[in-house]
Amino acid sequence: MGRRVPAVSRALDILELFLEGDGSLSAPEITRRLQLPRTTVHELVTTLAARSYLTPVPEQPGRYRLGVRTYQLGSRYAEELDLAAEGRQVARAVAETCGETVHVAVLEGLDVIYIAKVDSTHAVRMVSAAGRRLPAHCTAVGKMLLASLDPAELAARLAGRSGLPAMTAHSISTVEALRAELATVRSEGTAGEQRESNPDVSCVAAPVRDRGGQVVAALSISVPMIRWSEERRAELRELALRGAAELSGRLGHRG
Repeated sequence: MGRRVPAVSRALDILELFLEGDGSLSAPEITRRLQLPRTTVHELVTTLAARSYLTPVPEQPGRYRLGVRTYQLGSRYAEELDLAAEGRQVARAVAETCGETVHVAVLEGLDVIYIAKVDSTHAVRMVSAAGRRLPAHCTAVGKMLLASLDPAELAARLAGRSGLPAMTAHSISTVEALRAELATVRSEGTAGEQRESNPDVSCVAAPVRDRGGQVVAALSISVPMIRWSEERRAELRELALRGAAELSGRLGHRG
C-alpha cells in the first residue's frame, strides 16, 4: 500500500465536515474543529474553492459551502450504482455475521422481487433465489416496503381488494389486517413475519433508503423456526437495521 498524502487527507477532512451541521463553515471554524494551523486551512480552502469543491456563501462573507464539483461527483457515483451488486456485498457481510440467509428485495405492484440473496452457513436453510417473486404482504421485506409507501399510493395499489392470497395458514389474508400490520411496522421501523411465506421460516426486515431518503428496497434475515426465538429475533432486528443502514449509505443516504 502506498503512502498517504497528508495534504490530501486534510483537504478531505475539510470536505467531510460539511456532512454535518448547517451546510456552511468559516475558516476559523474549520481550524478549530480539525485542530489545524490557520495558514494550512486558508491554503486548503482557497484551493478547494478554486476547483469548485467549495464556494463562498454570498450573503455570509467568510463562510463556505460545498461547491458544484462535489454535486457532480456525487451524481456520477449515483449513476454508477448497482443496487443488486451493492446489495449482494452487504448481504454477504450480514450473513457472515449471523450465519443466516439474507435477502435484499424491491417492490413491484403488490409483489416483492428478490434482487440479492446470500445463503445461511447452516445445514438447515431456506430455499429461495434471487429473481423470485412473492406476495409482499406475506413477507417481512414486503411489509417494510408497503409500509413505506405514500398513503395515497398504498390505497391505489390495494383498491378493489378485500381478500389477499395466503401462502400459509399464518399469512395475512385481509386488507384490514394488512393495514393494521403496516401501522405497526411504521411505528417500530422494522418488519417481521412468522411462518407467513414458509411454514418453517421467520424473518425480520429493515428499510434501505436512497440519497433522497426514499425507501427503495428492504433487507431481511430469514431463520428456520428451529433456530428462532424472541431473543434471536431482537438480535437479528438490530443486525438487519445495521445492514440496511450500510446499504443505504452506499446509495448516498446520510441518515
